[in-house]
Amino acid sequence: MSDPIAATRDPAGTDLTEQQLAGLRAFLVDCGESPRGPLTATLLAGGRSNLTYRLRDDVRSWALRRPPLGGVIESAHDMVREYRVVAALGPTGVPVPRAVGCDATGAVIGAPAAIVDFVAGRTVRSRADLAGWTDADVAACATALVEVLVRLHKVDPAAVGLGDFGRPGGYAARQLRRWSRQWTEMGATDPRAERLAADLGARLVDQDRSGVLHGDFRVDNTILADDDPGAVRALVDWELSTLGDPVADVALMCAYRHPALDGVLGIEAAWTSDRFPPVEELRAMYEERAGRALPHWHFHLALAFYKLAVIAEGIAYRHRLGATAGEGYEGVAATVPVLLEAGLEVVGRRD
Repeated sequence: MSDPIAATRDPAGTDLTEQQLAGLRAFLVDCGESPRGPLTATLLAGGRSNLTYRLRDDVRSWALRRPPLGGVIESAHDMVREYRVVAALGPTGVPVPRAVGCDATGAVIGAPAAIVDFVAGRTVRSRADLAGWTDADVAACATALVEVLVRLHKVDPAAVGLGDFGRPGGYAARQLRRWSRQWTEMGATDPRAERLAADLGARLVDQDRSGVLHGDFRVDNTILADDDPGAVRALVDWELSTLGDPVADVALMCAYRHPALDGVLGIEAAWTSDRFPPVEELRAMYEERAGRALPHWHFHLALAFYKLAVIAEGIAYRHRLGATAGEGYEGVAATVPVLLEAGLEVVGRRD
């Protein structure tokens, strides 16, 4: 590509300027890369939180991640944490992009940013993206997703330098505090949220193991091989990763199967398609491949619905501030009570 330094244009103010692109080129050089010619940047479709750009020179591509333009809640959108976990997992066999560099101070583009190799492949976001898939393709994809999650949870955090990535114990209590704090910081009000938080607080469960959690696991946060739906080339979007209870990662993957995800993403989401396995089948697939049961299942499923409701409220909050890019945000706020109701429905169930 031989175009002069340029960036895509959109009305939300997400453009990277010529000065920023020149700074990114210099930053890549400092990271040991060898960009040829000036850089261009394209804001990629998808994502309701951090912004992702594809950077290109005449030969290669990189992916840049940065926080949203406004409405950033304390402890969210942490680029340094996201970069750190991707860099640590590189040698483990968990499919992640190659880590390139992280500007923790925001000196290059005015906000913290992480750069990794751009991984070519297929991203399956909408149900339309499943067109042409056979039932065997869908089954192979679901199996691959579960197996990647099992592989991630088998990583020893201390062995890859992530022993201090989060406190290993007390995960449920920490998550409940974190998401309740974010709900409060946004000034959100809904009696169902207070009731669900209280029910979860009264039922806090013990944690019998700890591992690296992705924290946002579903099909559209993976890059699949173009020619094989059962091959995960990269697991991406690590901004919510931490150390914690692996049950929670599986429960969140299953909570995302709720139809309300369509409203959160602003599309008919691929992951809510009834072609993918139902929740209990996904749970059983994980337990079989991991060789262990998932205790306190309904508590973690309720906690996942609470987390997703707060995330949806955060997206709606940023949209109200004019800090979102793209379309499809109008229905996000309406999903919040639906997700809270879903959490209240399962929180008291026995496993």
